[in-house]
Amino acid sequence: MFNKSDKKRNGYCLNGPFKKRGYDWWWHSFTARNEKTNEEVPFFIEFFIINPSLTKDVPILGQNEINKKNHIKPSYLMIKCGAWKKGHKIQLHRFFSLKEVDIKKGENYEITAEECFASESKLVGKVEVSEENKIKYPEMMCDAGSMEFDLNIEKKIAFNVGYGANSLFRFIKAFQMYWHAEGMKSYYEGSIILNGEKYIVKKENSFGYADKNWGRGFTSPWVWLSSCNLYSNIKEKQLNNSVFDIGGGRPKIYFLPLNRKLLGAFYYEGEELEFNFSKFWTGSKQRFSFKEDETKVYWHVELENRKHLFVIDAECKKEDMLLVNYEDPDGNKKHNNLWNGGNGVGKILLYKKEKKNKILIDDIICTHMGCEYGEYDKNN
Repeated sequence: MFNKSDKKRNGYCLNGPFKKRGYDWWWHSFTARNEKTNEEVPFFIEFFIINPSLTKDVPILGQNEINKKNHIKPSYLMIKCGAWKKGHKIQLHRFFSLKEVDIKKGENYEITAEECFASESKLVGKVEVSEENKIKYPEMMCDAGSMEFDLNIEKKIAFNVGYGANSLFRFIKAFQMYWHAEGMKSYYEGSIILNGEKYIVKKENSFGYADKNWGRGFTSPWVWLSSCNLYSNIKEKQLNNSVFDIGGGRPKIYFLPLNRKLLGAFYYEGEELEFNFSKFWTGSKQRFSFKEDETKVYWHVELENRKHLFVIDAECKKEDMLLVNYEDPDGNKKHNNLWNGGNGVGKILLYKKEKKNKILIDDIICTHMGCEYGEYDKNN
């Protein structure tokens, strides 16, 4: 069963070799509404820590030309935040030296840096980037603008991927990239001010998601799809106690890449359906593809185990998406075409397998979907 909270996995994981070659980030995404117009806009917030043992008095940005030339690795806390949707989409970064950051380790993590704060149940922050600094410092990898946020979080359903991220595998640093979704269905409540416009976040329609990644590098391809706003065409009702989450790409054990693999979970009205390649005894299989045209990006994913088949076709408008920016602990920016959005829509077909037959259980429409896909540049 995957709906298991694990505050240790969700806590600070940069120990051992990951101190000088590692990253740890806490990701949050949700929907808010404009206070005046009631327009829906999806937002994201992330606290990202990289190479803590290499810290200096100022944040070290790996994409700085002098640092790149001298092979100086990055070290900082980055507050990444912004919004998806045409007319609103923006990606903002604020950097702190880790000497300026107070980190509470253990099961209930807390990160504090000036007016920015993150914990299991709270997000507070302010990020402002001037047009002048955006141009002057391209190593910031972001847009110009401002965003303030004050949010409470209530995590309802978890996706615990199992032994692949247990204490032993975390200790020996076997995987290049780890994943844990403490709140694949979460409620957010509070307010946001984006470029002077106020947005209200309410629990009942926040469609919230919270997870984390950590490790020494990223994956290529990079796949993520998740939504908790699901409507059953067969039952003709909203599935209020459901959420799915799919992630992965091409994992590495130490430096050995595996074949293309996905981890998937579908919490279907209280029933836990897991499609996890690491649990080989469940007969898990995955197939996925991605394509794009001038206006949209598209995913097709099939997940199956011995009892069920889950098929999703999803899409998102490019005008609503960002090319999200990260650098790895070695200071390399290998992902330069990483599509990232919060307005995805899709159709799910869920089947039950009986002998050689498959029986349709449900036909589901999903909206407000978090979605991501990218591959390394060909020269990386």
